[in-house]
Amino acid sequence: MKKKSVVAMILSLALTGAVLTGCGENSQSQQETQQGTQQETQQGTQQGTRQETQQGTQQETQQGTRQETQQGTQQETQQGTRQETRQETSAGATDTESTEKSAEMTAEYEDNFAVDSEAAKEFAGKVKEAAANKDLEALAALTAFPVYVGLPNVSVVESREDFLKLDVEAVFSEELLKSIENADIENFQPSRAGFSISDGGTANINFGVVDGKLAINGINY
Repeated sequence: MKKKSVVAMILSLALTGAVLTGCGENSQSQQETQQGTQQETQQGTQQGTRQETQQGTQQETQQGTRQETQQGTQQETQQGTRQETRQETSAGATDTESTEKSAEMTAEYEDNFAVDSEAAKEFAGKVKEAAANKDLEALAALTAFPVYVGLPNVSVVESREDFLKLDVEAVFSEELLKSIENADIENFQPSRAGFSISDGGTANINFGVVDGKLAINGINY
């Protein structure tokens, strides 16, 4: 009877241990399951947050890049348009000036009486400037050839080349320079002989219409 009681107690204890062990294992399994679920949830949340953050950053970056590109393109377009407009305006102004100058240079007159006082004054101003600078080439550019030059042993100069061979000091004598400098060119009166740049003395430079244009036609000393 005692042996049976001992055996029964041993079996009872074994069963109790097994039940306790099973409960412990189940509890541990539940804990592990909960921990695994929490880790997966956290990892999934973190990954989702990272993906959303990356996507948001990429979208913001792309949008910012697009806006900057659009702004840059607009600025470049505006700058290009302004530059083109300025260039066209400058070109237009230059063309207008060239046209006006060409019109002045190609203006033709029937005779000396067709020349207005402003045109005569402007031409005389160029002569005065050439004389003041003793610029023989500038004076030659204003002269029609052949031209009378009242220097000893000269008389008539047939061409521009011959005119440039003349002695500069002889052409621009002190008497001629003084007369040209003091000449009144504000109130020119046309005549058949043309216009005279002089202070009233014998030294002078005459000009008039030659082949429809104003040109020097005589230098007197």
